[in-house]
Amino acid sequence: MKRGAGGLLLALVALFGLAGPALIGIDGALQDLSASLQPPGAAHPLGTDLLGRSVLARLAEATRLSLGVALLATLAAAVPGVLLGLLAAWQGGRVERALVLLADAAMSIPGLLLVVLCAAILPGRKEMLALGLALVMWVEHFRVSRSVSRPVLAGDAVQAARLLGFGPLHLLRRHLLPALAPQLGTLLAFGAAQAVLGLAALGFISVGVQPPAPELGLMMTEALPHWHEAPWLIAAPVAVLMLTVLGMMLLVGDEETGA
Repeated sequence: MKRGAGGLLLALVALFGLAGPALIGIDGALQDLSASLQPPGAAHPLGTDLLGRSVLARLAEATRLSLGVALLATLAAAVPGVLLGLLAAWQGGRVERALVLLADAAMSIPGLLLVVLCAAILPGRKEMLALGLALVMWVEHFRVSRSVSRPVLAGDAVQAARLLGFGPLHLLRRHLLPALAPQLGTLLAFGAAQAVLGLAALGFISVGVQPPAPELGLMMTEALPHWHEAPWLIAAPVAVLMLTVLGMMLLVGDEETGA
C-alpha cells in the first residue's frame, strides 16, 4: 500500500512537471511589474512573485527541472557505481583493492565541495550539477554492489554454473542481478531524493541553477525576503519538495518491509 501511495504521489508530481507548463498556458518568465506580489486568485492560482511572474507556471517548470536533473544524476551515479562494484567483486585482488581505495578517496572529499567545484567549471549548467551530484552518490552504489555480489559469486549456485560452462552474462542475469535488484531499487529511490534535496540546497545558497531559470531552491531564496507579506511564494516550492521526497521515501519504506 505504501508503494502504491508513493508511486501515485510521484506520478502526480511528475505529471505536474511534465504537462503543467503546457496546461497552464502561461510563460513562467513573463514579467508584469504591475502585478507584483499578487495573492492567489483566479488569474494566478498561486499568486505572483516580485517581478509579477506566475508562481504556478514557474513551479511547474522548476519541478520538471529538478526531477530531470535528479534522474540524470541518479543514473549517472548508479551505472558506473554498480559496474565498478561488480568488477571489484568479480576480479578481487589488486583490482578490488584499487577500486576500494578510489571509493575511499572519493568519500574523503566533502560532497558539497565537489558539487560546487563542478558547478564552478560551467556555472548554471544543469549537466555539471548532475555530474557533481553523481560523483558524490556513486560510492554507495559501488559499496552495496560489491558487498552483495561477493557472497553470491562465492556461492554454490555460481560455482556449479561455472563448472557447467555458463559464461559471465548468464551469471549476471540469473544470479547477480536478482540478488542486487532489491538493494538497487532502494538505493535509486534514496539517490533520487538526495539529488532533489541537494539541487534545492545548491539553489538556495545560489550556487546551483542561476536566474532566471526556475528551480525549487532558487525560488525559495527569491521568496525568502518576502515571506511575511507573501508567504505563498515560499510555501509552494517547499510543498512540492516535501511531496517529491515523501513519495520516494514511501517507495523505499515499502521495499524495505517487503509489504
